[in-house]
Parts: sequence; structure tokens; C-alpha cells
Amino acid sequence: MLHLNIQGLRDESGWQAAHIALPRYDVSAMQERTLAHPTWIHFGAGNIFRAFLAAAQQTLLNAGLTDTGIVAAASHNFHAAAENYVPYDNLSLLVRMHADGSCDREVIGSVAGCLKADWQDGDWQTLTRMFRDPALQMVSFTITEKGYALRDMDGTLLPVVAQDLAAGPFRPRHTLSIAVALLYQRFLAGGSPIAVVSMDKKLRDSCLTLAEGWQEGGFVPEDFLRWLSCEESVSFPWSMIDKITPHPSQKVADQLTALGVAGMAITKSATGTVSAPFVNAEVTEYLVLEDHFPNGRPPLEQAGVYFTDRATVEKSEKMKVGTCLNPLHTALAVFGCLLDYQTISAEMQDTDLVTLVERIAGESLPVVEDPGILRHTEFIYQVLHESFPNHSRHAPAHRHRYLSEATSALRRHLAPLPGTQPPHGAAAVYPAGLCRLVPLSAGSRRCR
Repeated sequence: MLHLNIQGLRDESGWQAAHIALPRYDVSAMQERTLAHPTWIHFGAGNIFRAFLAAAQQTLLNAGLTDTGIVAAASHNFHAAAENYVPYDNLSLLVRMHADGSCDREVIGSVAGCLKADWQDGDWQTLTRMFRDPALQMVSFTITEKGYALRDMDGTLLPVVAQDLAAGPFRPRHTLSIAVALLYQRFLAGGSPIAVVSMDKKLRDSCLTLAEGWQEGGFVPEDFLRWLSCEESVSFPWSMIDKITPHPSQKVADQLTALGVAGMAITKSATGTVSAPFVNAEVTEYLVLEDHFPNGRPPLEQAGVYFTDRATVEKSEKMKVGTCLNPLHTALAVFGCLLDYQTISAEMQDTDLVTLVERIAGESLPVVEDPGILRHTEFIYQVLHESFPNHSRHAPAHRHRYLSEATSALRRHLAPLPGTQPPHGAAAVYPAGLCRLVPLSAGSRRCR
């Protein structure tokens, strides 16, 4: 059997026979260097991190373009994070699923460790040391929209945030409070520059809100707020990311077991988190970053990441959210649920639904401002002809996930981004669809 740990990597012939690629660098030496002086710390050690960011860093390590990896930090769901990393020496197995049903498999070894970002845990001292280290260039985030929220829908501070503001930067619980508290430690150590990069949300205002609250409470000096506000000291590059990383697939787990890989079981925590030592993901991926890193950065452009100016990042995000992806996915989520489909790929076999999303796409293209680095026509073609029809991509979809996505996305379309178009034409059927979906889903398990 093949074992996903550093000792197991020694069986090179066995992994080769299973057609699973291995890291082309000394993983143990990389981990030692990274833990001593990390250049990159990431909050949100879940599937998109392992399938995209960690894989990109591995591309650089394989090519000899860097000699350090990434330190992952878990700010909640500590048990699931530990289960995914500790037993496997921080390795994971990435399965890239092509639209034709074929797969590429690769052991990802670029994560040097997963630390518990909890002020009561021993890892806190390690994280504090790392944030104080001038070698640290960037801290990044993929923590979902709820993870960034400081306030509820009524604008009231969340209880955990209110507690953090009252306690100061010494016992933080909210992920952003944890990050700002660690940035305060960097300020105290001399204030070396750093980039704070959210891959899916703008962070600067939220971080400044926390720092201002602590400054008003007398916990931090005004100089800290000035340092955090200066983009030559602490930058907050804008970003656009897109990669589909669904829940671990039992079919993929069975395939890996058949290939002789041990320990590929899927687990579910008491809180409902589904995890596995592998990640299955589609091949298509995009990451566009504003190139503003005052302390340097890894050469991720060599791994397919786009670096550009802020205006181009914003155009790319509007292209994705306002026209070329989210509206199409929302239409399929709402009406696929009404028609009782289980997966997006199954919906793409329904000629009426295909006609609907093709019409929405056709109406969207004339109002899209081409960002230049990504061709909007190519992007939408991949969505409709490669991503959505990919049978390997989607595990069975649950009703509550469809409804949650539909509700969230509908809010975005009723209040569109500045410079984008409100719902019109075929897209204007979303509100009617959701109004039909909500009472049905509330009264029955089947949305017909």
C-alpha cells in the first residue's frame, strides 16, 4: 500500500505505478526552512487552498523558483484542520478532474505545517514569532464570506467581534481580530512591510475598523493605526479568484484506494464539516492579483497567477460576478432546484436550462468591460462548455446549499456592483424563480 506521509514518499516506484506525481524537492528540508523563516502564511486551510494556492507554490518549488512553502493557520474548526494535516505530515493528494472524465493526480507537499491560531494554544507563540519575522512577505485568506463578516444583516457587531474589541488584541477569537492582533505584533517588532491578501474579499476597511476600536479603547497606540493605514507598510492587494473545489467525492476515494493509496476515507465532523486527505477539483482556475507587495512576493506568475493593477483586478471581478459566471450559476441553482436536478452537470443536459443560460450569457457579453488579461469570451466558453458540463466535478447537491447560493446571489443581482447592469432580459427571471423556490423548499424536501 502507498502511504501519504513523508516516509511513504520513498516508495517512488509505487507512486509512479499508480500514476501519481510526487514533489520534486526535499519536502522535509523545505518544511524546516519554512517553519524557521516563513514568507507566506495562509488563513483558511481548506480545499481551495490545498487545490490551488498550495499547488501553485509547489509549481515554484518543483522548478527551483523558491525554497520555502506555506504555513497554514486554522482559526476555527481546529479538529478538522488537524485531521487533514497532522496524520499525513502536511501532505495532501490533489485530483484534477477533466471534463472528459480523466484525472491527473499529484501529491502536494508545499504546506510546511498547519498551526492553530488560538491565543490559548502553544501554536500562538509560533505564529507570533513568524509575524514578527521580517522575512514574512504576505498573509492570505480564503475563509468564505461569513468568515469576513464583522456585523450581522442589521449592521450590529457580531457578539464575537464586540468581545474582541472589548478585550483588545490579546484574546482574539474572530479570524480578522486574530490577523490584526498578529499584525500588531509585527508593528511592535519594528513594522517590516507586509501584504495582506484576501483571495475573495476586500479586507482593508475591516482590519482598520478593528484597529480603530482597539486604539479608541486604549489598547494600541495611534502609530499602529497609521502603520496599518500606510499601503507602503501594509498593503491590501485586490484579487479575483475562481476554482471549483467540491466536497470530497466517494468515487474519487474509491479510485485512490483501488490504486493502492491507504487512508483515503472521507470523514464528517460533529459540526458537519466533510474532509479527506485528498481534494478533488476541476482543472480550470483563475487568480488575478493586484501587484502591490511591499516586502516582495513569490513569483507566482510562473504558476499561472495574473499580476496587474487594481483597475484590471476590479474589471476581472465584475466580469465574473456581474456577468460571466455568477448569474449563470444562480440561474441553474434556482431552476435546477425547482426541476429536482441533483447536479449542475445534469442540469446542462436539459435543453431549456441550457437555452436559458446561453441567453443570459449572450445578453451579458455586450455590457462586459473586457479586463484584457482574461478574455471574457473565452471565460464564458469555458464556463458553459467545460466547467458546468463536467460530470466529475459535482458531488450530489443538497437542497439547502442550492437555496443558500440562490438567496445570496439574488441579493447581488438585485443590488449589482457599481458599473454593472441590473437584471434584465432572461436574467430578470431570477426573482420570480426564487419566489417560487422559497415557499416550496420551506414546505417540502422536494423542490418541484
